[in-house]
Amino acid sequence: MADKFVIANKSSRPKRRVTRKGSANQLRIIGGHWRSRRLPIAAVTGLRPTPDRVRETLFNWLQGEVVGARCLDLFAGSGALGLEALSREAAEVVFVEKNAAAVRQLHTNLVSLQAHTTHTQMVHGDAVSYLKHETRAFDVIFLDPPFQQNWLERILDLIVAGALLQAKTMIYLEYERHCSLDLAHWGLEVYRETRAGEVYSCLVRRPPSC
Repeated sequence: MADKFVIANKSSRPKRRVTRKGSANQLRIIGGHWRSRRLPIAAVTGLRPTPDRVRETLFNWLQGEVVGARCLDLFAGSGALGLEALSREAAEVVFVEKNAAAVRQLHTNLVSLQAHTTHTQMVHGDAVSYLKHETRAFDVIFLDPPFQQNWLERILDLIVAGALLQAKTMIYLEYERHCSLDLAHWGLEVYRETRAGEVYSCLVRRPPSC
């Protein structure tokens, strides 16, 4: 069972971090209340925060969808996507991350940003276990799992089976460009998409008629 803890600070809410000026150990929040705030990231092999340009594009796509939203940052890693959502007035972000070093650093960053307890939940545990026990739906879900491990099919199966999608839920997917997903299998369609090198990123949703 996942080990949960909530940041216990009632003064404000967290921000996020982005890689800048060639530093592999920092991230900068792109927009919102904490725009340009820089935060350290854990030195974890394979940890690759979504690049600034891609995140800026994503949140332009999500304009109007994040304010007041309940968000899930699964495979949170540096927490870049969830922190950006909080900076842009998401009502709640649940961060799920298995790597202990990444969890510690994200926890430290949330404390330094004085995260409000009602806005942030940090889950130290496995993504699959978390989804099997979660019962509340989300407005926005960020899925940026480790590459070359075929995570997305399993995760989308669990999200749909667990009724974690609402009619207007947006899901962000980031994966290898050479891979392909039959989104119709989960009743989803591509709303927006972009490519950066070998990485494909898209925002998907249920068709409006569903």
